[in-house]
Amino acid sequence: MSDNRSQWQNLLKELERRQSTAEAMGGEQKVDQQHAKNRLTARERLLRLFDTDTFSEVGALAGGNHPAGDAPLAGDGVVGGSGRIHGRSAVAMAEDFTVKGGSIGHANAAKRTRLVRLALEQRLPLVIMLDGAGERAGNALERYPNTPNDLQLVADLQGKVPVVCMVLGSSAGHGALTGMFADFIVMTEGACLFTAGPPLVEAALGISVTAQALGSAQMHASQSGVVHNLAANEEDAFSQVRYYLSMMPQRTGEPANRIRSAESVAKSQEEILDLLPPGGAQSYDMRTLLQLLADEKTFFELQPEFGASIICALARIDGVSLMILANQPMVRAGAIDRQAAEKASHFIGVANNFGLPLLCLLDNPGVMPGPDAESSGVLKAAGRMFAAQRRFCGQKIVVTLRKAFGFGSSVMGMNPWDRQAISIALPSVTLGGVPAIGGAQAAGASAEQQAAMQAVESGAWVPADAMAFDKVVDPRELRAEIADVLTRN
Repeated sequence: MSDNRSQWQNLLKELERRQSTAEAMGGEQKVDQQHAKNRLTARERLLRLFDTDTFSEVGALAGGNHPAGDAPLAGDGVVGGSGRIHGRSAVAMAEDFTVKGGSIGHANAAKRTRLVRLALEQRLPLVIMLDGAGERAGNALERYPNTPNDLQLVADLQGKVPVVCMVLGSSAGHGALTGMFADFIVMTEGACLFTAGPPLVEAALGISVTAQALGSAQMHASQSGVVHNLAANEEDAFSQVRYYLSMMPQRTGEPANRIRSAESVAKSQEEILDLLPPGGAQSYDMRTLLQLLADEKTFFELQPEFGASIICALARIDGVSLMILANQPMVRAGAIDRQAAEKASHFIGVANNFGLPLLCLLDNPGVMPGPDAESSGVLKAAGRMFAAQRRFCGQKIVVTLRKAFGFGSSVMGMNPWDRQAISIALPSVTLGGVPAIGGAQAAGASAEQQAAMQAVESGAWVPADAMAFDKVVDPRELRAEIADVLTRN
């Protein structure tokens, strides 16, 4: 054996040892503890996210050579790299709770930054999996106190490639903040998310609180609006994320994949006449209508428990991926409150960033009035929604189903000649600055004047005459009209 070969064998044995240390993560006991909580390890999560045999790790040896001579930390508490999701390349990182509780040390920070930079420079979607304690307490006592900052780069990624965050355990501080730059955030039941955990809250404020009371998945999904979707378990979370990314373009400037199916092309629309009451006073479930319009099994609702008077969803119509914004008459008759406007603004922005068509379906009595609504800041939120609609530069299809009053019609994109690819109405529409009865009464109108106002507002004929709509269509033809616009280019 040559000297070269002998030296290589020693080096390769050391490489194998260090790689084995990294792959062991926090050790068998820590891995067992993770599994006992019905949670996957960081490596298992990455393998579940990516297509089979496509994961290529970056920075496996980070944490293996501590400057103070301390014991090596496998991966320094984060595992990441690139792979494929439905055949398309992406970058992902997963906090490793089995190593120092997934906390962020200096090598960890450098690896996170490298991974985000890869996504930025290669223009690849980024998936961030949170299950960690934030900044490591001893960082200030070690060398290199000025470590790279992945937060800055994640912020730079916004609007360039899809960014997805998965909250799969407890996440606080730096890691939690990273997720706030994501286009889509999904959180598993039992996970927690907060700026600072219970020990810091008690130390700073003298308040004793549990992790669940402080930052539960249900609270963030229904009250704070921080999280978009809940997942029953990790399997559900990975299914949602993979599907979300399959519906999105890989990067700005590229179209989403068009996927057509024979059953969707031939989809019957007769049920719409049974579902949709022509009169505005009767309720119906908008989700059922959207599922009739969308291709089979493509409707994917976003943030369903927050701002429920507006439905936001991804779907396909005739194979074309699009963002849907629709009033929900079953919730406050579709009136738009602060939460609904905030939700809608975010997803209009996502659609605009990534060139997705935007389908707006109107059936609302306006922006929510009243003392509670005003004190919540509904006016500011509605203004932001209006601005998001105005900034949208893609293919916009606006459909007025029934009610469309005041600012509620404007924030839903119905303003005439406002860059819509098409503006469609059903014969059942009722329009106006305010609902005729309430508005006329508030203005002190006579009974005759009230009747005249109602007559003008009722039906599509007057606005169609003024070209407020491009088309008035049979409800059964609505899907075909939408598909025609989506597939023109």
